[in-house]
Amino acid sequence: MEQSNSNRETTRVDDQLLAELAPTGVLRAAINMSNFLLVTGQTNTGAPDGVSPDMAQAVAAKLGVDCKLIPYPRPGDLADALAKDAWDIGNIAAEPERAKTIAFSPPYCEIQATYLVPPGSPIRILNEVDVPGNRIAVASRSAYDLWLTDNIQHAELVRAPSLDESYTMFMEQQLEALAGLRPKLVEEEKKLPGFTLLEGCFTVVQQSIGCKPKNLKAAAFLKEFVQTSLANGFVTSLIQKHGVEGRLSAASSGNIYVTGYTEGGLDGNTNAGGWDLFVVKYNSSGVKQ
Repeated sequence: MEQSNSNRETTRVDDQLLAELAPTGVLRAAINMSNFLLVTGQTNTGAPDGVSPDMAQAVAAKLGVDCKLIPYPRPGDLADALAKDAWDIGNIAAEPERAKTIAFSPPYCEIQATYLVPPGSPIRILNEVDVPGNRIAVASRSAYDLWLTDNIQHAELVRAPSLDESYTMFMEQQLEALAGLRPKLVEEEKKLPGFTLLEGCFTVVQQSIGCKPKNLKAAAFLKEFVQTSLANGFVTSLIQKHGVEGRLSAASSGNIYVTGYTEGGLDGNTNAGGWDLFVVKYNSSGVKQ
C-alpha cells in the first residue's frame, strides 16, 4: 500500500502546540525497545527502525521539526522517565495504571496477549489459568502484566525483569503458564514440542502515543494524528513496510458497552441480594476491559 502523503506534510501549528510537543526545538520521542513487533531493526545510522519509530518521525514531520528517538529497554523505564521531563511523546501501550500519569492517544496498533502451557498441563482454555496453585510467569510492568495485576484473582503472578527472563523462569521453575504477546509465544511453541498455546486472548495490548496530561493541545493533536493515520491507511502501510502483517494489526475504533442486571454472581463477584446492575466494556476486538 502506498504511504499517504498527508502524514509527511507539515501542518500549520501554533506556538503553544510547539511549546508542548517540541519545547527544545526537536520532538523527543521515547521508544520502547522491548516490543519486537514495533521495533524490528536499526537504520544504517544505528537508530531504532520499525512501526513505532516511523510513527514518531511522522509526528515530527507533521509539526515541521526534527525528531530525536530516545530508546528505552523496557516500557516501565519509558513511563518513569516522563517525570524527569526526558521525552515529549512516548510510544507505549495504553493501560489504566499508566494513564494516571500519561495522556494517551487512541491506539494505532493492537497485539493479542495469551498463555503458553507445558506438556501434560490440565489447562486447556484461558479461564482455567486463574485458579489457586497456578503460577504465571510474566514480564514485569509490561502492558499485559498491568492487566493481569488488575484481573487475576487466584493464580500467582511470578515476575521477571524482561520477556526473555520470564521465559527462562517459566522453564527453570516449571511454572504452570507463561504470559506473553501471541506472536512471540507462537515462535516459542514451534521450538517446544508438547507445549500448547491457548486459543483466544486474555487482553489486547493497544499501542498508543503518550504525552504529559497537562499538554491539552498536544493530546488533541496526537488524537487527530492517530485517527487520520488509521483512516488513510498510513498505519497499515507501516505494518506492511516492516513485514509484521498477521502479527501486528492496525487498531480499529469502536468500544462496546454492555449494560444489564443479574440476580446471581458476575465475574467472581457475589450478588448482594435482589437485582444488581452492571456495565461491561469490550474493546473493538471483543476483549473485556
